[in-house]
Amino acid sequence: MDLENQQRVKDLTEKHGAENMVVLLGAAEAEAAGLAAETVTAGDPTFAGPLAGVELGLRAYHAVEDKFKGEVDASVYEDQIGMMEMVLEVDEIIEEMKNIRDEFCKFND
Repeated sequence: MDLENQQRVKDLTEKHGAENMVVLLGAAEAEAAGLAAETVTAGDPTFAGPLAGVELGLRAYHAVEDKFKGEVDASVYEDQIGMMEMVLEVDEIIEEMKNIRDEFCKFND
């Protein structure tokens, strides 16, 4: 997650409260999604950005997870994301996101 987006997440969390935030990710690889999720939950693991050492504990989901899919119109999802599900390692992404939430998320679903 780039430094600008880290600052946006930090500012929005301060404004709205961490309990009211959900971060939606769309990285194409499980490792990249996990790194971004870790950044908004446990803090920037590279210690380079505004979230270095900042444990927000936010809920973070990937766009291919059922929790997100169930919240959007099925035809819109299919049109915007459906094709990507055929080329992404969906199970790996879902497992990575779940592991990050289980370890670092401060809020129950």
